[in-house]
Amino acid sequence: MTAYTATVTVRLKHGVLDPEAETTQQALERLGFDLEDLRSADRFEVDLEAESAESARERASEMAERLLANPTIHDYDVEVDER
Repeated sequence: MTAYTATVTVRLKHGVLDPEAETTQQALERLGFDLEDLRSADRFEVDLEAESAESARERASEMAERLLANPTIHDYDVEVDER
């Protein structure tokens, strides 16, 4: 078994209202920053042991599908690095 860190980034799908990002974008624009778009995201770092990076990715994806993300309104990405 090898130690891995899986990073799961969960964000709202395009078209789903994101009030946190909207408020932040407005504040940044008031500060003079020119933005095309802004989206908020949650990031989870999971330390786990697995046989391979692919196995760690599969386990982290299952975690995202079962708990960390709501597939109706969220998209998610999984990145895996060996510790």
